[in-house]
Amino acid sequence: MNIDYKALADKYGTPLYMYDFDYIENRYTTLKDAFAGKKSLINYAVKANSNLSVIAHLAKLGAGADCVSIGEVKRALTAGVDKYKIIFSGVGKRDDEIREALEQDILLLNLESEAEMKRVEMVAKELGKEARISIRVNPNIDPQTHPYISTGLHENKFGVEIDMAKRMYIYANKSEFLNPVGIHFHIGSQLTKIEPIRESCMIVADLVRSLKAIKIDIKFFDVGGGIGVVYDDEVTIPAEVYTQAIFEATKGLDVTLLCEPGRYMVANAGAFFTKVLYEKVNDGKRFVIVDGAMNDLIRPSLYNAYHKIEAVLKEGEKTPADVVGPVCESGDFFGKNVPLPPLEHNDLIVVHSAGAYGFTMASNYNTRAKAAEVALQGGKDRLIRQRETYEDQVRLELEYLEK
Repeated sequence: MNIDYKALADKYGTPLYMYDFDYIENRYTTLKDAFAGKKSLINYAVKANSNLSVIAHLAKLGAGADCVSIGEVKRALTAGVDKYKIIFSGVGKRDDEIREALEQDILLLNLESEAEMKRVEMVAKELGKEARISIRVNPNIDPQTHPYISTGLHENKFGVEIDMAKRMYIYANKSEFLNPVGIHFHIGSQLTKIEPIRESCMIVADLVRSLKAIKIDIKFFDVGGGIGVVYDDEVTIPAEVYTQAIFEATKGLDVTLLCEPGRYMVANAGAFFTKVLYEKVNDGKRFVIVDGAMNDLIRPSLYNAYHKIEAVLKEGEKTPADVVGPVCESGDFFGKNVPLPPLEHNDLIVVHSAGAYGFTMASNYNTRAKAAEVALQGGKDRLIRQRETYEDQVRLELEYLEK
């Protein structure tokens, strides 16, 4: 990306998130083309980056939405995603959320337990509606990724095992208020090896064959998301290799193939800008203190995640430095022992690959305002979320303040 980082930082201030919409479009097109010749739907995982303009951009390209809260369902609808392209997933759904999803008539609800299925049936009965559902199957395949983003093993909280899934499908198929139209699995995030995906596809496809044999007509085969991206030196899975594994597993099945990419679409479309406040040295240990913090981008602190960090328009001998923010936590850092040239007040630092799980995981910890967000498209920049103010933060509290 040939981007004038300094001009953007000067125009919009820091901390700042920037997303390259042309890059996002290219990623969507690449993946969609890899599904050519097959019935398919790409459901963007809203949790990765839930800015309305990001969702709307993908919706215009034809994407659906994978949502894990009723708030994300509302965001998708607000951004213009077709209701029949929206999936509502997640381990815990309240009755009012189930009710609203059914009233919105979205494509389906993805269920993760027998207890949840019974709640959905009850709410559907109250509404006099038939709930289209899929069931998240846990194939018990090691995704070979970070344990915090592994989701397909029995030790994880997600999905149900094969035998339980069969019982749930048989129950749902007999129910007047449930219509089991889909099957789903998702073994983890930031996957860089095809074999776990291939194995999971084969296991779940065999389950679909056994369900079809007893007249349970599964129409949607949802392989989840999790395709890895490059943060450092990862070797990632080409889109054609990914889809070919899915094609092989589902050969002979008349199903629409669904996938739920999030990070794949937006991670490397985004960058986080932060300005240097000052440097300090403690007994030979160098710190670069910046105006961004863990409340803006928590991945390094939460996962010890690596992000490439560079100083913009600065020369000089590079020495190791911890890039840290103003939050009162030892975990408030973007990188440790990062080679950087000497830096001064107001010098600009860019944290790369920040388009996924960046702003969407931001908080107001330490009463810090959330950053602004900017889109780049066709060589032009535009604001897509204004910088939060103190007044925005306290708005819901002020009227209850006793004086």
